[in-house]
Amino acid sequence: MEERRADIKQFEKLFEQYKEPFMSFANSYVRDPIVAEDIYVESMMQYWEKRTELPTDINVPAYILTSVKNRALNYLRHLGVRTEAEAQLYEHQTRELNFRISSLESCDPSELFTTEVRDIIRNTLKELPEQTRLIFVKSRFENKTNREIAEELDTHIKTIEYHIAKALKLFRVRLKDYLPLLAFLGLSF
Repeated sequence: MEERRADIKQFEKLFEQYKEPFMSFANSYVRDPIVAEDIYVESMMQYWEKRTELPTDINVPAYILTSVKNRALNYLRHLGVRTEAEAQLYEHQTRELNFRISSLESCDPSELFTTEVRDIIRNTLKELPEQTRLIFVKSRFENKTNREIAEELDTHIKTIEYHIAKALKLFRVRLKDYLPLLAFLGLSF
């Protein structure tokens, strides 16, 4: 028990004796007082655990300072690897962000919608029965009134209204995702 107390007193004396200069040494390189303190404490613990295995004529302060130096080097190397990885990640994120900005700047939503809507209208027109398609084209693309179409096709206005309603119903189904945009643009289906 007495030997253990003597060991603790010896450790405390050694710890306090080199604490300030060795922590300052470590901090001058790692530039973080908390990390410097950890490095010093770990170096002291390593020395204390190995002290019985070391030669009796060892220069204790030089041994501990060498341990502090090596731990500080390992910390800085690790910090360098982490900093390099972060820089590469930042560079990758910057390239990706610039690509997204460039893509968005070159994107013309009206062109995208116009092409899609035209394709849907073209395909829907092909699906309409011939008579319905003819009446719808005259109404919407040739801007003829129902009366003009009825006179031209020699039929009743109610027949024209029926075919237009039939075509509009199909267009509303096919263009349901675009109806708010089409309404905004002043087109009605």
